[in-house]
Amino acid sequence: MSTEQNKEIVRRYRNAHNSNQLNQLDDIMAPNLISHNLIPGLPQGRETGKQVHQMALASFPDSQTRTEEIIAEGDKVVERWTVSGTHSGAPFMGRIPPSGKSFTVSGVSIYRIADGKIVEHWGEFDTMNILQQLGAVPGM
Repeated sequence: MSTEQNKEIVRRYRNAHNSNQLNQLDDIMAPNLISHNLIPGLPQGRETGKQVHQMALASFPDSQTRTEEIIAEGDKVVERWTVSGTHSGAPFMGRIPPSGKSFTVSGVSIYRIADGKIVEHWGEFDTMNILQQLGAVPGM
């Protein structure tokens, strides 16, 4: 696949998440997806990815992620993104009560594409920044 086709797969992935149409992920992600930054104790795979998304959405029902930039080379696609949301739902991480506060944080994801599907994912973002914006930990 071309780098442009790989970028389009990532755009479709982001759109499926933002619209909460997780059934579309079956066409975008391999069932045996390897996530290198998965929450400890969770099994690998596409279905776990869907569950993690639903957990985040339960805490931040208005959460939206905006793609800032997409860069591709070979079978890898890098997405620089910004996510915003309001903690108006379930306790965050199962322990932090809803604060009604909003957050905005940036991050980077790297996807490896094979046979037209995302087969590996690496993601980095500043969780401490989110916790500070929600008032769950003191700021500097």
